[in-house]
This record gives sequence, C-alpha cells and structure tokens, in this order.
Amino acid sequence: MNFAEIFGGTLSHDANIREQATRALENAAEENFPQYVLSLAQELANENEQVVVRAATGIALKNALTAKDEARQEQHSQRWLQVDGESRTRIKQAALATLGSENRSVNMAAAQVIAAISAIELPHGQWVDVISVLLQNVSTTNTSLKIASLQAIGLICESVNSDILVAQSNTILTAVVQGANSDEPDQEVRYAAITALLNSLEFVRQNFENEGERNVIMQTVCEATQSSEDRVQTAAFECLVRIMQLYYDKMQFYMEKALYGLTVIGMKHEAEEIAKQAIEFWSTVCDEEIELQIEADAQDPSQPPERENFQFAKTALPQVLPTLLFLLTKQDEDADEDEWNVSMAAATCLSLLAQTVGSDIVAPVIPFVEQNIRNPDWHYREAAVMAFGSILDGPDPAVLTPLVAQALPVLIEMVKDGVMQVKDSAAWTLGRVCDLPIDCIQPDVHLHGLVTALMSGLEENPRIVANRCWAIMNLAEQLGGADAESCALSTYYEGIITTLMRVTEANVDENNSRASAYEAMATLASAAPKDTHAMIGKLGVAILDRLDTTIARAEHAGGGDERLVLGELQTNLLNVLTNVTRTLGRQVSEISDRIMTSVLRLLNTATKQAVVSEDAFLLVGALITALEGDFTRYLETFSPFLYGALQNHEEYQLCSIAVGLIGDICRSLGQDAAPYCDQFMTILLQNLEATVLHRDVKPSILSCFGDIALAIGGRFETYLDVVFRVLISACNLSANTEAVDYDTIDYNNQLRVGIFEAFVGITQGLKSDGKAALVLGQVQSMMGFMSYVYNDPTRSEDVTKAMIGLLGDLADSFPGGEIRDYLRVDWIQALIKEGRAAPRGSSVRVISRWARDMVKQATS
Repeated sequence: MNFAEIFGGTLSHDANIREQATRALENAAEENFPQYVLSLAQELANENEQVVVRAATGIALKNALTAKDEARQEQHSQRWLQVDGESRTRIKQAALATLGSENRSVNMAAAQVIAAISAIELPHGQWVDVISVLLQNVSTTNTSLKIASLQAIGLICESVNSDILVAQSNTILTAVVQGANSDEPDQEVRYAAITALLNSLEFVRQNFENEGERNVIMQTVCEATQSSEDRVQTAAFECLVRIMQLYYDKMQFYMEKALYGLTVIGMKHEAEEIAKQAIEFWSTVCDEEIELQIEADAQDPSQPPERENFQFAKTALPQVLPTLLFLLTKQDEDADEDEWNVSMAAATCLSLLAQTVGSDIVAPVIPFVEQNIRNPDWHYREAAVMAFGSILDGPDPAVLTPLVAQALPVLIEMVKDGVMQVKDSAAWTLGRVCDLPIDCIQPDVHLHGLVTALMSGLEENPRIVANRCWAIMNLAEQLGGADAESCALSTYYEGIITTLMRVTEANVDENNSRASAYEAMATLASAAPKDTHAMIGKLGVAILDRLDTTIARAEHAGGGDERLVLGELQTNLLNVLTNVTRTLGRQVSEISDRIMTSVLRLLNTATKQAVVSEDAFLLVGALITALEGDFTRYLETFSPFLYGALQNHEEYQLCSIAVGLIGDICRSLGQDAAPYCDQFMTILLQNLEATVLHRDVKPSILSCFGDIALAIGGRFETYLDVVFRVLISACNLSANTEAVDYDTIDYNNQLRVGIFEAFVGITQGLKSDGKAALVLGQVQSMMGFMSYVYNDPTRSEDVTKAMIGLLGDLADSFPGGEIRDYLRVDWIQALIKEGRAAPRGSSVRVISRWARDMVKQATS
C-alpha cells in the first residue's frame, strides 16, 4: 500500500478521491494497526516525501493515538500498548528524528506524535527517557530541533498528569527557563520555551516554594512581557494568569515590585491578544479573591483564615479601573457578536472587580457613566451603559438602589437608541437591573415603560432579542409567582406572549433569537400567577399546534441538518409545554390527551435525537405530577418507550430521566403502581448490574427503590431481600471509595444520598402497613454505615440531611425502645445538633428538630 499516494488523495480537491482515500486509511487501520502506524511514522520521517504529505501522515498518526472522549481515548491507548515493542520503538525513533526537520509543520506534527505516545506510555512507566532525550535536543545549536523539542515538552506537560513529571521538574524547568530567557536571541525559541513553561507550571510547585527559583521564574516571565515579539508577550501574560491561579499566596512581593505596572501597561497594548491576556490577569486576581472571600465567610470567625487575602484588586483599583473604562470604548462594530475582544474582556473584568471590591467601585465609575451616557459618539454611550450594568453585582444594594432608580428612565430610553450596539447593551443592563432585588424597580412608576421598551423592536433585528428576553425572564421571576393570585406583571402577560410568539414564527434562529424567545415564554409560564392561567392554557394549545407541525415535518425530513434544526425547535417547544403543564396542574387535563398523543408521535420520530427524547420525558414527568392517578390511562401506551429508555445504556442521561419517571409514577399512583412494579424492579436491578451503564445513573436507581417502597408500602416485602443486599453492597462500595479528587467525592456523596433515600422510603413504606419489623435486621448495618459517613470530612449537606431524616424515621418506626441502644451513641446527638445549627429556615434545621424529638421518644 502506497501511503504517500493515499495521503495525497486525502488532500485532493475531488470529493470522491478524498472519500476513497479516507476509506482506504480506515481499512488499513482496522486490518493491521501495527503496520498502519509504522507506515505512517515512516512517511512522516521520509525527507524525500512532499511536505504536505508528511505533515498529514503525522497528524493521522497522532489522531490514531488520541481522542477527546475519555472512553475512546482508553481504547486508543490499549490498542497502542498492544503493538509489539519493536514497532513502537521504530515509530518513536522516527518521530524523534523528524523533530529536526526544517519544515515547521512537519516537526510540529512529530512533536504532537511524541506527546501522544508519551501520554499513553509514561503513566505505565514506559518511555521514561523521552524527557531527557528532548532536553538534550534543547541544548543543541539546531534551531528547528530546539524549537520542536520545546514544543514537544510543552505538549507532554499539557497532556500528562503532573504527578508523573514531578521527578523531572528541575531539569524541565532549567531548560525552558533558559530558552525563555531574555538572552535568547531567537524569538521563535523563546516563544516555544515560554509556552512549555506555561504548560509545566502546575508540577513545579516545589520549585515555586523555593524563593530563589521562584525569583528566576518570575523574572524570566516578566522580562518576556517586554519582548519585541507579540507572540512571546502574549504567552508571557498567559503565564502570569496561570501563576496567579496556582500561586496567589506567593505573589505579594512580585505584585508590588512589577506586576501592577506591567499588567496595566499590557492592558493598553495595541496588540489585542496581549491586551486581552493582561486584562485576563486582573480577572483572575478577582476570581481568586472572590473565592477567598467566600472561604472566609464560611469559616469560623474566631479562627484565623487558612489563606490570606492580599486584596490586590482593591489596591490596584486607582490604576486598573480607569484603564478598563477606557478599554470599554474600544468596541469593534464589525466584530462578530460572539467574538471575544478587548471591550468584552474589559466589561467582564469590570464585573468581577465590582464583585471583589464591592461598593468601593461605585464612586469612581458613576462619573464616567454620567459624562458619557449622552455622548454623540456611540462608542462612549455604549461604554457608559456597559460600565453601569457591569457594576450592579457586588456593591451594597442600599448604595445601588437610588442610582438604579435615577438611571432607569435613561436606560429605558436608550433601548430605542439608533445604534444597534447601544440598544442591545441597554437591554442587557436592564436585564441586570431586573435581576437585582426588586426594590430597585417601582412597578407603578417604571413597569409600563420598561416592558414597552423591552418588547419594542423585537422583530427588527435578531441580535437584540436575547438580552431583551433575558430581562423579561428576570422580571417575571422577580414579580411573578405560580402560587400568587396576581402580580404586577399580570396585565402585561398577554401582550408579552403575543409578541414573543410573533418573534418565534420565523424558521431561523439567528443569534439564538428564537431559542431566547421560547426560553422567555417558558419562564413566563413557570412564574405565571393564577389570574394569567387562562392565557397560559391558550399558550399551551398554540405550542402544541407548533409541535405537531414539527412532528409532521420530521416524519418526512431529509438530511441530518434539517432534522437537527427541527430537533432544536422541538426542544424549545417541549420546554415551554413542560412549564405550562407544571403551572396549570390539574387544569392541564383539558389538553392532556393531545399532549400524550404528540409525545408518543414524537418519540417514534426522535429515536436518534436523545435530547428531544429527554425533553419529551421531562414533559411526561410534569404531566404525571399534574394528573396524579389519572395518568394511569396513558401508562400502557407509554410504558414501551419508558422501558426502552431504561435499557438504553448508551444515552445515560435519558436513562436517568426514565428512572426519575418511575419515581414520579409511583408517587402519583401510590398503591395503584403495584401492578407495574415487577417490571420496574427487574429493569432497575439489571441496570445496577450493567457494567456499561454510566455510574451517574446508579444513585438515582437506589433512590427510586425508596420511591417504589413508599408507594406500595408492605407489598415491597417481595423485593426486600434483594434490595437490602444491593444497598449493603453500595454501602461497602462507598466506604471503600478514596477521596482522590472532587469528582469522586461528589459522586460518593450522590451515592450516599441515594442509599439513605432508599432506606428512608423502605422504612416509611413498611411502617405504613405495620411491617416496620422487617427493617430491624438491617438497623445495625445502617447505623454502622451512618457512623462511618458522619466521620467523613467530605460529607455534603445533602448527605447530612438524608442521614438525619433516616435517623428520625427509624426512631419513629420503633418508638418502643427496640433500637434504643443504637440511638444512644454520641455521634447521633452530635449530628442532630449539627443539623439544628443550620441557617434559620433551612430544611436541614427543620428536619433536625423533628428527628431530635423522634430520637428522644425512642430512647426514653
């Protein structure tokens, strides 16, 4: 097989030739993977081959070893590790040899291959000398080899777990600092080195602890911010951003000596990429200090803080703030709306700065707003509006309220500005105002003008729709209330919804306008007071009409793009219908037959679009809750789709929603759910044993056992033995799970909540039919597991609440002293005391008070 010809084919202008070549490569990889990757490496290293072919083979080789999806990456890794040692050695040698190529695209492809192989082999203790080989290359006089080797080191540092490279941190750091040093004459070398330094910062923590080494690193990075090469400067500021994220506590000296001045100068740089990174530095400072403030607020005030907040943002306010305000005026009217530019970065930084320094930001910003809000140059008008909107989160509401009241009429007027950017930013700022405590808006004074302004011109340009819809959503959530008889927004409901329906009549979703309008309708429906329910019912019918139209179109849709567009529209419609159903409650029975008919048709046509099916299931869940026992008449026709989703392990989110639907069905039907429970339990138990099912589904399955038991009471005895075995097994799994990272801790807490909710449902369900004694044999195991969880510092508030609830239920189920000895241990009193110390009005506090009384009765 001539790979050069095949790769030449993949670059052909002829689509047929490209397709044939791509298919040939896929077949080659499947038939003989070792020979395939070896052939690619040989073509990559072939100096006599065309440059484009060599680069393409290198990328193909890298792609054969890497994947974004974690499961697919594991498959690629195992496939590579099964290649014989001799072939792997030859491939690695070919890639290393190619690093010296004079062509940058070729040696960069080689660097990517080396990094891909390293990411697989280094965690298995293989190719341990790759870093030392690359470091030797860095010390050569061959510039191309030096640059490519530095790039390879940087890519390895980026892709390999930092723990694996810690042992080589000194040598890596020495090499990259040397390459990034201001004495290095070649700026390409310097750029490659500073990029490698950026990727290695996480595992040089030990070096950063050493003051001398830290000084060298910081001096190198600071000097690089003054390079004559823009790319080097940009990478240097990226380094400073990452250093601030990782080593905030070491930065006080460097902030005072250099970083205040360097970053402010960088923010004013003519090169946009440099300016954006310098702005990002201050956004990062604010992020860190906001987090430190949150930690301090959560900590016992009598104890010294674990980490000191140096208040860099507050100190730098006189220098940073004027620069940010100036940069707000540097809008690019021709830029794409989603393009990240200097003015957008400045607005984001200003918002974070307001959250960091609070009310201190108001006095210096308001003069800028007042001076420019009427400026004939739209850049300054828009900057003034953006500045005002950006500081609304952070300062004391008492400081903001009079300013907002004064600004509202001006902002309402500016929504009608002749310049698109100004009117859009004014709508965004009004959205921020509507998200503030509602005291800032006086309905009798402001509401009519505000709603009119937000609705005006919605059909003129798709760009202005999203922010206006967001403002309406915030207003509805603040003023509305599904339990209220009426609200200040009630009289505007019909007009707003009518306008939004017109906006959504278009078959395009330019600038996300249609989706935003549907999202606003969904929010209006969820917050609708009772005097608008008739209007909400009409909205439901209108949305159903549109849904039926899309289903008919989908049944005859052609290509994938058309189906994708239809699927996005159906998702929007389903979300509105779900909220309509939740708000109307039993009143939705008037259209429930139509809803279920549409859902069943939709599920028949949406088999390949899991998101649409998920949203359809959420709508069914809302309908189950609304209709309660009356939903029974739909179960026979819906159950095949429910069982199919429960057994669809690939679409685990759909499977998880289906598990939730079982809980909804059982809660709504009560004892009438019993005839369906054999099938429910069979599938749920099978899912727990399925190794291919995503782990996130399994805690909800355990919780669902509790829902079933609570619904059918004593009839759950049939499933008791197998469920108790499953729950004890889950307890053992949880107890033996090490808290290695946040994801593991979070999952283990979810698992524990599922376990405790299952025990709660079983205990309550059996007690309701006088069969609580069936739980007695498991009390010792439950108490032992709860004792273990109580002493776990990673225990979440949800776990605490579920544990206390279970203790109360057990005590309530055995008031005659049967479990008195279990309940008299110290940790139980300490746990309940902890729960009672929760904030006033919290559910944890309420349930703890009840549990204390139950335990007291059961131990007296």
